[in-house]
Amino acid sequence: MTADKTRALVLRAIPFGETSAIVTLLTRDHGKVRGLAKGAWRPKSSFDAALDLLSVCQVLVLRRSANSLDLLTEAFLEQRFRVGDCQAAVAAGLYLAELLDAVTVDADPQPTLFDLARTTVGLLSQPRPGTNQDQTITWSKNTAGIAALLVHAELGILREIGQQPALHRCAECGTPLEGSRIAFGLLAGGGLCPRCRRGQRPVVSVSAAAVHLLRKLAVEPILPNQDQPAATALGEVRAVMNTVITNLLGRRLKTSHWLTTSLAFSPGNHR
Repeated sequence: MTADKTRALVLRAIPFGETSAIVTLLTRDHGKVRGLAKGAWRPKSSFDAALDLLSVCQVLVLRRSANSLDLLTEAFLEQRFRVGDCQAAVAAGLYLAELLDAVTVDADPQPTLFDLARTTVGLLSQPRPGTNQDQTITWSKNTAGIAALLVHAELGILREIGQQPALHRCAECGTPLEGSRIAFGLLAGGGLCPRCRRGQRPVVSVSAAAVHLLRKLAVEPILPNQDQPAATALGEVRAVMNTVITNLLGRRLKTSHWLTTSLAFSPGNHR
């Protein structure tokens, strides 16, 4: 067995026996790792809170054969997922963890994907005690900001796995996408010009405002201290992303319904 130390994001932890856990980690250096953490939930465990969901930690992993679980021997907490009583942030975090688990495979390092996930979890988290509140992102009741941040993360994840939809040019012929409404081909891989739209299925019609927002979020997130997108465009974008992810995976994520309910914002929540 070889011992590897790496930074990791906890995607899942399920009980094994009375005090141990089987943990799924997204690591920066080794991709997704599944390991057994013996005594993880024992009082005064050496793992402490390092294996809580969406915690970022430094772990020491004993790598075993391909057909066996790895063994986690140490974990040191670096960043905890703190969301207070913000239900939308909780739902977004759980959805992100499930999505990352679904689109990644074991032992396939994707450091850029890991960095995106870590940054997103950090932005969703509430301020830590003692931090400068004026310089810290706070999401209290800002479902618009959470929704926009999550779409930015989803588009980044799709880009890293080679599945980001075409947003600027036709996915079939490369013609620039223009007009008040744009056809979005789920099997074609993104926007379609009127000529390539014919005969394509399934296709949804997306407003120019929603496409513009998708383009913006593919480049950078929209933070709470910035102008928030219109409710109609953001709601349409959320529906598009639900459809794209479901089509890619061939199933709906278990957390998607709760996410949609939690992000059911009203125009009054937008600036």
